[in-house]
Amino acid sequence: HTSVELKNAIQQHTGESRKEWILWMMERAGRTNGNNASFQLWQQHNQPIELTTIEMLNQKLEYIHSNPVKAGIVDKAEEYLYSSARDYYCGKHCGLFPVIFVE
Repeated sequence: HTSVELKNAIQQHTGESRKEWILWMMERAGRTNGNNASFQLWQQHNQPIELTTIEMLNQKLEYIHSNPVKAGIVDKAEEYLYSSARDYYCGKHCGLFPVIFVE
């Protein structure tokens, strides 16, 4: 469900310079995996870990928020349009999707 919303948001965002490339990558990944009808966003080989403390949760959230920075897409995590880092930086909902804040 979330991946469909993200795909739709990418398709509708006319200012995203990498839009066609991102959609092409999602479609290509979907074609190579027989479990998908048309596209894939998330990796299939995940290794889930139970987040038992708020510290663990914050550590993973920081890791996720820093990925676009490490990839060189943005200079600051809150600049990435598709990240909840924007909401945490603003202290309220200012991103594309509603966020439940972790405190």
